Amino acid sequence: MPPVVFLLMLFGASCSLGQAMTREEKHRLRNQVVEMFDHAYQNYMDHAYPADELMPLTCRGRVRGLEPSRGDIDDALGKFSLTLIDTLDTLVLLNKTTEFEAAVRRVLSDVRLDNDIVVSVFETNIRVLGGLLGGHSMAVMLKDGGQHMQWYQDELLHMAKDLGVRLLPAFNTSSGLPYPRVNLKYGVRGPETRTGTETDTCTACAGTIILEFAALSRFTGDPVFEAHARRALDFLWEKRQRNSNLVGTTINIHSGEWVRRDSGVGAGIDSYYEYLLKAYILLGDDLFLQRFNIHYASIMKYISQPPLLLDVHIHKPLLPARTWMDSLLAFFPGLQVLKGDIRPAIETHEMLYQVTKKHNFLPEAFTTDFRVHWAQHPLRPEFAESTYFLYKATGDPYYLEAGRTILDNLNRFARVPCGFAAMKDVRTGSHEDRMDSFFLAEMFKYLFLLFAEAEDLPFDVEDYVFTTEAHLLPLSLSAAPHSSSVSSNRTVISKEELDDSNFDWTCPNTRLLFPDPAFPRNLREPIRSAVDKSCPRPAPYREPGMGRPPLRAQDFMANNPEHLELLRRMGVSLIHLKDGRVQLVQHATQAVSAVAAEDGVRFMQEMMELSSQQQKEQLPPRAIQIVSHPFFGRVVLTAGPAQFGTDLSKSSTGVRGFVTVAEPYSGCSEITNAEYVQGHIALLQRGQCMFAEKARHIQKAGAIGGIVIDDNDGSSSDTAPLFQMAGDGRNTDDITLPLLFLFHKEGNILLEALKEYREVEVLLSDKARDRAAIFKGKPLPGSLIEGSVDMQEAGEGCLTEATTPTSFEPTSQSQISTVELDESVSEEVTPSQDAASPEDEETSPAEEVSPPEEEASPTEAEADLAQPKEERDSDRREESEGDTDSSSQSVDELLADWREDLEAFQQMEKDEL
Repeated sequence: MPPVVFLLMLFGASCSLGQAMTREEKHRLRNQVVEMFDHAYQNYMDHAYPADELMPLTCRGRVRGLEPSRGDIDDALGKFSLTLIDTLDTLVLLNKTTEFEAAVRRVLSDVRLDNDIVVSVFETNIRVLGGLLGGHSMAVMLKDGGQHMQWYQDELLHMAKDLGVRLLPAFNTSSGLPYPRVNLKYGVRGPETRTGTETDTCTACAGTIILEFAALSRFTGDPVFEAHARRALDFLWEKRQRNSNLVGTTINIHSGEWVRRDSGVGAGIDSYYEYLLKAYILLGDDLFLQRFNIHYASIMKYISQPPLLLDVHIHKPLLPARTWMDSLLAFFPGLQVLKGDIRPAIETHEMLYQVTKKHNFLPEAFTTDFRVHWAQHPLRPEFAESTYFLYKATGDPYYLEAGRTILDNLNRFARVPCGFAAMKDVRTGSHEDRMDSFFLAEMFKYLFLLFAEAEDLPFDVEDYVFTTEAHLLPLSLSAAPHSSSVSSNRTVISKEELDDSNFDWTCPNTRLLFPDPAFPRNLREPIRSAVDKSCPRPAPYREPGMGRPPLRAQDFMANNPEHLELLRRMGVSLIHLKDGRVQLVQHATQAVSAVAAEDGVRFMQEMMELSSQQQKEQLPPRAIQIVSHPFFGRVVLTAGPAQFGTDLSKSSTGVRGFVTVAEPYSGCSEITNAEYVQGHIALLQRGQCMFAEKARHIQKAGAIGGIVIDDNDGSSSDTAPLFQMAGDGRNTDDITLPLLFLFHKEGNILLEALKEYREVEVLLSDKARDRAAIFKGKPLPGSLIEGSVDMQEAGEGCLTEATTPTSFEPTSQSQISTVELDESVSEEVTPSQDAASPEDEETSPAEEVSPPEEEASPTEAEADLAQPKEERDSDRREESEGDTDSSSQSVDELLADWREDLEAFQQMEKDEL
């Protein structure tokens, strides 16, 4: 069958919501996209190249092995100038031909692909191989134009084939599914090369190969690459669950057994579905479309609950697998546009847009009532991608306004002097020192295309298909010569499985879908209302059972000798942890009597329930924003809240003042430098007494607020759950000032700034404030980004909280519950692969305890609710928030880094002025 091409053929509708955007305004926004790209790209080239990625907060390159490991996320880094390769075809699309030619020469002269380093097969394929092929496609196109790249002799293609050969050893498995990692120099040889020991891979990791490998085969005439990619797809198709026609998230690469049986369209599976449809578009093989259509029918039957897309079990698809969604599913409305199914695309996109407007960015995961589940946002482009495709499909200027929102939020909240920084927490506006290569590869492509006119583009994008990394592969490859040996095993598909009446082979014209121009608006309005109204309160506290031990968990104080004696009699002992917390361990055999041991069991159960309840009632993290010279609001530190004192979420302005160090620094006795503390925000050190006691002392001295800095060297919000500071067991209504908590690393930044500048002014608030709001009524220190709009009012979005379930691990003969030393309650703010969903692990009924989200053995329960950081799986999807700074960093090194940051800030001030 000849190739049937229908990429981006959805035109003809004029579905408007209000006044159409003027051509001049679109032109201005297009130019703003280019300026933002220049800011990101030039800072990478100036401060990071030849490193793989830019660290925009510290203005340096991220080199694997020189920075603290972030876990699986670092498998994307191979010491091959990742960001430069990933950006090649973006340069051409944005009409930066001269820069493209220089970038290609740099790649050819500087980049090595034979490094002794283990990389993700998935990431290296979509980012590096895809980037080289996209760059080659652009170079050939420019050379054929006769003006540029006349010297080019397929050098990028030769590099792409070299890389493809280095990835091939990963496919040497009995199933044909690739190992998730490969050593670029030695392939897959076992433990000595740190490869070949894995047994599992994600569905997207194995199923997102066909576009790049088939393009490589068609470009070079070597069928081996396409053959391996087809074999992997064939195996995944054969292993689908035959009743539901769904695939799981993780599969054993040797046996083909599903390891994780939950199925959705987000992390772990997403681009598998994308590549089935796009393989049909690129290669013209209708087998891929048949398979996609069968999967799509099941997705719409089981997973799609408009506007939601919720994971289900592949064997019991009517049972939901989790109650939250991850941000990666934001690509799906765009894929539905390519499919021609516009209505659900509009509905899901609108839900995502409303969540974005509530939190400024899409959180990494959010619940079905649109609260934050995982608070990070690493500048993902999937929402922008779907926005572009929906605009192309409908012509509705509403999607131009959605694009404007994306631009404004990037400039207002993510832009820093050395690029754009990922958001560590969308609730507070705090940053993370990373700018992933996909930000340059994808985000700016889709935003530029959204606002550009046809004459602004150097080529016709409809002659290309976008890979999952937005690299451009020419549709002409469908007619390129290739061996018949690469064709897939033709699976016989029964008419019961594939009803042709439900699936057109070309996309419908939107004039037929939208006879009424108000139709898209009518779909969006109910969804907007549903998102706006969903801010439920936490569940009320539930009384424990009737059996009461002598000591109630809610009354326990770790510094009360009487309480400690009662615990000893019940067989409960205390273990002091390095970070200041206390772990409670019960050994029934050490109790003074059987009755006391029974009381100890009840106490531990109450402690678990109390800790779980406290998690539900936890406040979101707060923000400390440095607003004095030379920072002017651009540095935001994530801070832990207190359960007493001023509620910053109810303050429209926050509390603003200069900081000063209290004496004594512990704040545990009367303040001796009250004349300096009065009217200021006092800095205190954690330890030696209760948080509430510190607050009372500085309040008596006349302070307007307080910041407690952790005394545990090297602690950081990057690597530890935030604290929520509890009271001291007494009534705390007398405390009327705000008290916030900073870990050691963030506290050191504040202390070093104070040492350097003597006068440092900060703003304590519930989240980072827009500079226009901070300096309202005063001259701005440098102009705001053109086109930014007023910050949303605090009341527009509901306060959010992390809701990841707690995971418990059994140990023998003890029950364990971890609590703070009555100073604080550990707060969970980051995701964990291990605790992603209770359904991810199969447990026997005997192992499950109430509440259902928690798993515990009858002999042990963890109640500190601190969980490991989210891992970014090799599907780019499961993220690890490891250290970004060494915990053993010396003060001199910290100060050197800090001065480097300040110079960058000062330079930006000069540039803006």
